[in-house]
Amino acid sequence: MSFGPASDPFARRPPVRRYEHGSRVPGWDDEVDLTKPPATVPDPATTPVPGELRSGIEAAMALYPDSKSAVIPALHLAQRHHGWCSPEAITQVACVMRLTPAYVTSVASFYDMFSLVPKAPNDVFVCTNITCSLLGADEFFERMSEAAEGHAEIGVRGFECLGGCDIAPMASVNGEYVGPLNLDDARLIVEDIEAGRPVLEHKQLRHRAVADARGRVEGFEGIAPVGQEGN
Repeated sequence: MSFGPASDPFARRPPVRRYEHGSRVPGWDDEVDLTKPPATVPDPATTPVPGELRSGIEAAMALYPDSKSAVIPALHLAQRHHGWCSPEAITQVACVMRLTPAYVTSVASFYDMFSLVPKAPNDVFVCTNITCSLLGADEFFERMSEAAEGHAEIGVRGFECLGGCDIAPMASVNGEYVGPLNLDDARLIVEDIEAGRPVLEHKQLRHRAVADARGRVEGFEGIAPVGQEGN
């Protein structure tokens, strides 16, 4: 059996938007600002750090043989405290960890879950990599962007891969993996965020039992996987 342009479902999909550097993710290859002065470790005597943030970073550092390994959890704490990885947040992390702001920035700028510019308090990351894309993620991303339009508290962006191929197409909403998604879920995500409810609770990966072929485990009391309710 052969597929022509009229019968091939993939041929009818819209082209994937990409930036000039070939990626769907903007900003990853921004030029380094060489005009900045040489980086030094911030002086604790002149760098105020909120007590809660300091104690959280120190607790994270204590979990690793090499305290430098705690940069990622420290950045999560700083972003949660400040709303984004602002220059102040970067400096505070560097001060507590005795690192240069340049080092901390290099980590923050590498990972998509950190934002070096002000952002909305709620993050919706729509996976647009190959598995999700083939199953409709590009259409869902467009619908999600439309649903969140006018809601300043919700930020929507594409993500190269979230590693949840088994629930494709999927998204991460404030760190909660949800899927498989359909176009109507975009509206429901906005409604759940605005109401302060768990987002798409029946589609959260944390409630998905996959221990046997039926997607169930003995004694499992969570929400049944979609399509298996009552089984």
